[in-house]
Amino acid sequence: MLIWIVAASGFAGLGYEMVWTRLLSTALGSEMMAVLGAVAGLFAGLSLGAFLLDEPIRRVRSPQIAYAVLETVIGIWGVVSIWLLPAASRIMAPLLGAQPTPTLHWTVSFALPAVILLPATTAMGGTLAALERMTAAAGDNGRVSAGVYGANTAGAVAGTLITAFVLFHAFGLSGTLLCLAGVNFTCAAGALMLRSAAARVPDPRETNAAALPGAVDGLRPRSGGEPRLTLTLFFAGLLGISFEVLVVRLAAQTMQDTIYTFAGLLAAYLLGTALGGVLWQKAGRKVRNSTLSCLVSITALACLATAAVAQFISSIAAAALDLGVAGELVVALSLFLLPSAAMGALFGYLAQCVRDQRGSIGRAVGINSLGAALAPLLAAQILIPTFGAWTALLAVALGYLLLLPLSRAALVWAAAPAIAGLTLAVRPPPSFIRVPNGGELLAKREGPMVTASVVSDASGARYLEVNGHFRMGGTTSMRSDYRQAMLPLLLHPQPHRALFLGVGTGATLIGAAQMPRTIVRGVELSPEVVALLPWFSSASDSAASDAVSLPPVTIADARRYVAADTSQYDVIVADLFHPALDGSGALYTTEHFLAVRNRLARAGLFCQWLPLYQLDLPSLRAIIRGFLDVYPDGSAWLNHFSVRTPMLALIGRREGGHLDLHELAERLSDPAVGAVVRPIGFEGPMDVLGQYVGGSRTLAAFAGQAPRNTDDFPFVALDAQRNVRALAAPPSALLLTVVRELRPDSAELLQNPDRAFIDSRQDTMATRLAAYWQARDRFLEAGAALTGEPRGLALVHAAAPALLEAIRISPEFDPAYNPLMGMARALLASNRAAAEYLLHEIDNAAPSRKEARGLLSEQFGE
Repeated sequence: MLIWIVAASGFAGLGYEMVWTRLLSTALGSEMMAVLGAVAGLFAGLSLGAFLLDEPIRRVRSPQIAYAVLETVIGIWGVVSIWLLPAASRIMAPLLGAQPTPTLHWTVSFALPAVILLPATTAMGGTLAALERMTAAAGDNGRVSAGVYGANTAGAVAGTLITAFVLFHAFGLSGTLLCLAGVNFTCAAGALMLRSAAARVPDPRETNAAALPGAVDGLRPRSGGEPRLTLTLFFAGLLGISFEVLVVRLAAQTMQDTIYTFAGLLAAYLLGTALGGVLWQKAGRKVRNSTLSCLVSITALACLATAAVAQFISSIAAAALDLGVAGELVVALSLFLLPSAAMGALFGYLAQCVRDQRGSIGRAVGINSLGAALAPLLAAQILIPTFGAWTALLAVALGYLLLLPLSRAALVWAAAPAIAGLTLAVRPPPSFIRVPNGGELLAKREGPMVTASVVSDASGARYLEVNGHFRMGGTTSMRSDYRQAMLPLLLHPQPHRALFLGVGTGATLIGAAQMPRTIVRGVELSPEVVALLPWFSSASDSAASDAVSLPPVTIADARRYVAADTSQYDVIVADLFHPALDGSGALYTTEHFLAVRNRLARAGLFCQWLPLYQLDLPSLRAIIRGFLDVYPDGSAWLNHFSVRTPMLALIGRREGGHLDLHELAERLSDPAVGAVVRPIGFEGPMDVLGQYVGGSRTLAAFAGQAPRNTDDFPFVALDAQRNVRALAAPPSALLLTVVRELRPDSAELLQNPDRAFIDSRQDTMATRLAAYWQARDRFLEAGAALTGEPRGLALVHAAAPALLEAIRISPEFDPAYNPLMGMARALLASNRAAAEYLLHEIDNAAPSRKEARGLLSEQFGE
C-alpha cells in the first residue's frame, strides 16, 4: 500500500507540472518560458518545503498524519489553481504592459510561478521526509532514501504521460486538476489507513549511529565534510536541471515540438532518474572510498554521450518520424536515459550521505532543489546566449568534474570524461539547420527560446527558418505575403490603423505599409526573428540595404500584447501560426479571439489566417466554431489559388454586417490604392470577391458540433499529432475538402446583391459570382490533380482541358484564362500549329473575350 501511495504522489506532482505549464504559458506568453518558470517555481517550493518542514516532520509522533496533511494541502491548492492561474494571467497582462523590458519579463516569468504555486510546492517538499519515516514504519530501516525517491519518480513518469495523453483529452485542464487533487486526497486517506497498522516510528536521530563506514570520498561526517556535501548536492541539482533545459532546447530544433514532445522528454528524464535511484538502492549498498568519484565520472561521461548523440539527432528523429509519439519517445530516451540514470544514482548516494549524517533526507532535497531552481535561469540567460545550447551541454558535463573530491584517485576518475569533453569541444558545433541543396546558411541567431536562421537555395532565394525546420516564409512568397496584408485591408472601408500579430519575414508588414493612409504596427514574439528581418526588407542583394523600411515591430507575445494594449485598431491581422507547434494553439482559442475583438475600433475587422497545408480537418472545424462564437457574422476567404500553400482567412467584424460592394469598388478605383494592389492581382471587385468561400451560415454548418478550442480545453494543441501527420498529406487535401463542403452564397456576402454592378449582358453580380466560384473550384481541383512538373506541350495536354472548362463556366476567371494565353504565346515559338489550335479552343470556350481572337488575327491573319 505504501508503494502505491508513493507512486500516486509522484503521479500527481508531475501531472500538476504539466497542467501548470499549460496555464502559465498564457500568462507568460511562451511555452518555453512557461516550462522554465514552472520548473524553477517547482524546485524553489520543493527546496523551501524541505528546509522548513524537515525538522517538524522528524518530531511528529505520526508521520502518516503529517503526510496526509501535506497531501491535502497539495490537493486543495490544485483545486484553487483552477481559478487562480487564469486570474493571474488576466492580471499579469496589464501589470506588465504591452512592452515590458526583457529584464522585467524574465523576472516575472520566474517569480510568478514560484509565488503562486508556493503552498503546493512547499508541501511537496515535505512529503519525501514524511515518506521516509513511513517507510521505516513499514519495516525497512536500511538504505531507503534512493528507494523512496525512485518509487516517487517512477510514479511521476506515469503522471507525465497519462496527464498529457489521457487526462487532457478526457477532462481538459480544469478537469485534470480536479483528478490530480483527487489523487492527493486518496494518498492522504491511504496514509491515515497506514497509521492504524503502523508501529511506533522512532525519531531517525535515535538511530543515527549507522553512519557510512570509513572514509567516503571526503563526505563522511567529520569537520569540514558537511559543507562539501552541501556544495556537492547544490551543484548536482544546478547541473542536472541545466542539462535537462539544454536538451529540451536542442530537441525543439529536431523534434516536432508539440505538447507531447515536452511530455516525452520529461518522462524520459524522470524514467532515467528513477532507474538510477533504484539501481543505487539495489547495487550501491557497499559504499567504498571511490563511490562519489565513480558516480560523478559516469554522470559526466553520460552527459557527454548525449552531446555526441545530439550531433545525429536530426537523423534519428527523421528515422523515427513514422512511429509518431512512440518515435518521439525513442528520441527522448536516446537523449536522456543514460545521463538521467547516472544523475539519479548520484543523488541517491548523496541523499544517503545526508541521511546517515543528519538522520533525514529533507536537507538533501532542500539543497539539491535550491540548485535546481536556479538552473533554468542559468541555462536561459547565461549558458545558451554565451555558448549556444550544444556547446553549453559540454560545459555542464565537464562541470560535474568540479564535484570530485581533491584526491589523486579522483584525478584518475576525471581523466576519461576530461579527454572525451576536450575531444568534442575542439570540433565545430553541429548545425541543426537544414540548408537546401546548393544553398548556404546566411545568418543565425540563437536565443533561450528559439534559433532563427536565414538560408538560401541554389537560385539565391532566401528563407527564414525557426528552430531549423519551421519555414516562416521567404523571398519567393513575397506576392502571397503582400496579398495576406491587402485582402483584409481592402475589406475595410477606411483602415487608418492596422496591427499585425506575427511578422514572419516582414513582407506582410511591408506590403501593408504601402497602403495609403494606413499606419501599421507589428508584434513578434522572438527577438531572434526580428534581428533577421533586414535580410528580407529589401529586394537587393545587400542585407544592409535600407531601400524599404519596416514599420515598427514590438517584441512581445501576441496574446499578452492584445490583452495589455489599450489602443484601438481598424484592422488586426493574425499571421499563419503552425497549429502543431507547442503554444501556437493558444492563438486560435475563443478567449484570444475575444481579446482581439476588444481591441477593434467601431467597424473594425479581424483577419485570422489559417495554413490549410498544416492543419487537419478536426482542428479546422474547432477553430471555425470558436471563431463564430465571437464573430457570429464571420466569413472565410482564400488568399490565392495555389494548391501548394493554400491559406484560408477567417474574417470577423466587431459590429457584424455585410460587405458593401460600392465601398469596395470605390477603394479599388482610388489611384493610390490601385497602384499598390493591382500588381498583386486585385484589379477589380471580382478579383477580391472571387476569394470568398463562405459566410456564417455555411461555416456554422461546416464546423458542426466540433469541440471549441479554448484555454481550458486546448483542442488544437491536443490535436498536434494529427496536424503533424497533415504535413505528410498532399497540401491541397484540406483545401479540396473546404471548397467541396462550403457553398458560398452571394446573399451572405453582399448587402444588396440585386443593386450591385450590372454588366452589358444584364447579368447580376450574384450570377457572375456564382459562375466565378464554380470556375475557381474546378481550377483548384485540376491543380490538385496535376502531377509532376510538365513543360511545353506536355503542360498544355495536362492542364489545358481543365482550364478551358473553367473559362467556359466563367469567362472572366483570369486565373485560368491568363495561363492559357501564356501557353499559347509560348507555343508560338516552338509549335505554331499547336498554338493556333489552342487559341481557337480558348476563343470557343470564352467568345466574350477578345484576347485569343486578337492574337489569332495578329499571328495567323484570322
